[in-house]
Amino acid sequence: MDDEEARQLLAAERERIEQELEQLHAAVTRAAERGAEPQDSADHARINYGQAQDLARIELHERELEAVERAEKRIEDGTYGLSVESGVPISEGRLRRLPTAERTTEEQTAFERRGGA
Repeated sequence: MDDEEARQLLAAERERIEQELEQLHAAVTRAAERGAEPQDSADHARINYGQAQDLARIELHERELEAVERAEKRIEDGTYGLSVESGVPISEGRLRRLPTAERTTEEQTAFERRGGA
């Protein structure tokens, strides 16, 4: 995959993430402005659960955005498409599906088994 194609894929990924973050932040703000007062413990639990879900999704998208930034840096460094662990090329198919991929599929599986994120 050439650098221009990688940049385009990463730009699309960045746009998707930023749009989702914008929507989540707006939802959290609306909920806070509504100041929804729980009527009972079930309402309280539902409100807290919903807010926790939104905050967890925001955190996930922020980590995804960091992965985009790392991938953009690898393009600039000339190492995009190579595993950060071994330097082995990552398949083009994997990069098209996941343009922020930092490892080969096999390395990623092993990384996750070791407790990596």
